[in-house]
Amino acid sequence: MEVKLLCEGYKNRETLFLEFVNHELWPNCVSDEAITIPGLLDIPDFPVYFGKVKDDEKVEGFLELVRTMEKYILSADRDVYMDERFWHSYLCLYKREFLLDKYPQIRQDKKEFLNIVLKPFDWENYIYKAVLAAQYVTDHVKSGDEAEKERYYQLILHNMDVFNYIIKYEIFRNSDFLVNVLDIIAETGLSKVLKARIKDRPDLGKDERYGRRIIFEFNKSYPIVLAPMLEKEYLKKYFLQYLSYYYKGDTAGGGQEGFEQLRDLEDIEDFDDFEDFDEDPR
Repeated sequence: MEVKLLCEGYKNRETLFLEFVNHELWPNCVSDEAITIPGLLDIPDFPVYFGKVKDDEKVEGFLELVRTMEKYILSADRDVYMDERFWHSYLCLYKREFLLDKYPQIRQDKKEFLNIVLKPFDWENYIYKAVLAAQYVTDHVKSGDEAEKERYYQLILHNMDVFNYIIKYEIFRNSDFLVNVLDIIAETGLSKVLKARIKDRPDLGKDERYGRRIIFEFNKSYPIVLAPMLEKEYLKKYFLQYLSYYYKGDTAGGGQEGFEQLRDLEDIEDFDDFEDFDEDPR
């Protein structure tokens, strides 16, 4: 399928919102440039926004989005499917009717349009998250092992806050680091702890979590600690060491006693798995 691209400078075009609503982008804001992606014509409609919906809809919607990216998009050139202009063009020019039907608020509110359709293609964009999730998992899992893929997709979904922070930093955007972190979380059972707010540390800000600070420490220590290149067992030692900087229990060294103390803490709040699904965790 050939995808025509929006004209250069489209994001600064004052009339873009009204042209989208009134179905006037063709030919006013369409360039002569085009990208061809085999199989794109067969791609089903897919959700692109999960704000203000129930948790079960977020789960099913995001998994649908990830699976769609895996099946229809990853076969294309990476420079294409990681290109903001391509996605904005595809959504505005080829998915307009679907988007207006699924997200009717974009017809009336320019801010909603910008947040749902023309959202910057970075770590806060749902398509961006889904593309990287699909890419990193399929890069790691051998072909045909669908159960293992689904296991990692579920781990990402239920550790979205940590996933957001990993893809926020460019140095961590690789399959090995992500999969190793997910495996460490699964092995230690620390998922709930990593989502917990750090108390009695006003110097860190209003909404700091243990998981966020671990990724922050990995970023701060780079390149002295080359975390993206470490084997899992070495990475795990640093992971628990950095956790111990903020949690006062005995976790340094990775003893089982430390894991049990963390998992059984009475003051760990029962956080919603998807509390930060659609929030900017800065």
